[in-house]
Amino acid sequence: MLLMDSLKAGWFSELNDLWPGMCLSLQVDKVLHKEKSKYQDIMVLQTKNHGKALILDGIIQCTETDEFSYQEMISFLPLCSHPAPKKVLIVGGGDGGVAREVAKHPAVEEITQVEIDEGVLRVSREHLPFMGCGLDHPKLTLYVEDGFKFMADHREQFDVIITDSSDPVGPAVSLFQKSYFSLMQQALRPGGIVCSQAGTVWASLDHVCQTFNHCHQVFPRTAYAITSVPTYPTGQIGFVLGSLNQETNFKEPLRIFSEEELDQMGLRYYSAEVHRAAFSLPRFAQQALSLR
Repeated sequence: MLLMDSLKAGWFSELNDLWPGMCLSLQVDKVLHKEKSKYQDIMVLQTKNHGKALILDGIIQCTETDEFSYQEMISFLPLCSHPAPKKVLIVGGGDGGVAREVAKHPAVEEITQVEIDEGVLRVSREHLPFMGCGLDHPKLTLYVEDGFKFMADHREQFDVIITDSSDPVGPAVSLFQKSYFSLMQQALRPGGIVCSQAGTVWASLDHVCQTFNHCHQVFPRTAYAITSVPTYPTGQIGFVLGSLNQETNFKEPLRIFSEEELDQMGLRYYSAEVHRAAFSLPRFAQQALSLR
């Protein structure tokens, strides 16, 4: 998609065949940055009502006003489902938001992050410091390379693996395949848990089902959870979770934080109540995923 097609008369419109017949538009005050990296088009916008926005290949990755709901949920759903998430791997997440949230969990001791696009890291540090700060946390070791290759070289090393990918276009396509879930399974310690961005049931139900089935074929316990992000297509996005522990009950968090702890960590969306509610799906989604 050409930039001239998405930026017209002071508005950015997210036009993509992944959600046919619909788009979200953001009013733009200024284009803060624009470049074409080795892997994708990168753009940062100063919007009128949603703060700064990161756009990759014409798709909104995050806006300053609502990014926390996505970052907190993709991080704390798996972390609070594991009894001792000491070593965490983040694949993707070049904006730093997931690293920022994972570092807050008191059980986490080491975070390893693998991001293929150095350009996203650089741009996020410069233009999106509210997320980019996560990239420089002392718990984090950052590698700029391919996540597939990294996991193939690191067997049975992580308690939790979080895949914060863009949508299945460009460099992120491979992160939605069964082979990727198999690689994650091999990189986990016994009882390990994975969590991956998995699209929305409202606009891409077939893609959600396909990703969920890939996970289900590899992990003995799987689940699909949702969160609300107003500037994502349909205002909702989901995650597939898989566990090597047959006894894992994703719907009931193992670690429940007090209100004081939630305040100290600066969590604005996640709580034990929201954790449980995230797995309550509408009937059509349950039926499509064969969860009834």
